[in-house]
Amino acid sequence: MKNAISLKRNCFDIVPYLFIAPALLVLASFIILPVIMAVRYSFYNFNMLRPDRISLIGVENYKNIITDDLFLTAIGNTFRYAFILVPIEVVVAFGLALLVNNSIRGISIYRIAYFSPMLTSMTVVSILWTFIYNPTPGQGLLNSFLANIGLAPCPFLRSADTALNSIVAMSVWQSAGNYMMIFLAGLQGVSTELYEAADIDGAGWWRKMRSITIPSLHNVFVFIVLMTTIAAMKMFTQSFVMTQGGPDNSTMTIVYYVYQQGLQFRNIGYASAASVIFFFIVLLLSTAIKKFVDSER
Repeated sequence: MKNAISLKRNCFDIVPYLFIAPALLVLASFIILPVIMAVRYSFYNFNMLRPDRISLIGVENYKNIITDDLFLTAIGNTFRYAFILVPIEVVVAFGLALLVNNSIRGISIYRIAYFSPMLTSMTVVSILWTFIYNPTPGQGLLNSFLANIGLAPCPFLRSADTALNSIVAMSVWQSAGNYMMIFLAGLQGVSTELYEAADIDGAGWWRKMRSITIPSLHNVFVFIVLMTTIAAMKMFTQSFVMTQGGPDNSTMTIVYYVYQQGLQFRNIGYASAASVIFFFIVLLLSTAIKKFVDSER
């Protein structure tokens, strides 16, 4: 009898692991295993077209990468993109959340309108905005507008001075609605009693914003800043579809650099080393942002 109870108990102990087994299998197959392989190949001279000539070269790939001017340019462009995009996107998303956090007739239509760009894939959005940014008046929407008000056309994606900023503007338009919904959920979770007490004390709009709304959304701000930073550091589709890393490598990012080395030049070992460096850059940056935000609380 005791053996039967013990066997039944052991069977029930296994059940939870059976439920999570598919998720663990996917995690191991598409995340853990590729990471291990990337670290391993980063120490090899491995060209995809010559798999029979793979050879162990130690840290030689890392030495070559940190002295590669194109890789350093990609790092600079990636950080520039992130530092411009993140504050703009957070402010725009928070502003939109404040606008739609009202109980007025038809407000759901505005929420859907602001969120709808997020429902379209970045590839489609990038193609659409490539036509919008067309530098020829009469073909590009923005330059046609500039021509109608008497201004000179802007090269947008065809100038190293404006290409990255143009991608930033498009990225904010596409993803701000997603973070708006997260902010909106946070705003609706703030207790109305706090605002009522502030009204009794005669606090104005800005005072309530500074003393109630923003402190109450601290964790939401931290989450969104981290998510937007990681997403910005991984920027690839926009450069691939809209500019192919140009002009003059002004939109060359780390992920596009890894893609170019690994899939275009077939240099798997070199691309793996760049991926490992990129992983630690994102990890250190995310940790630094989290500690900085917590220290300012």
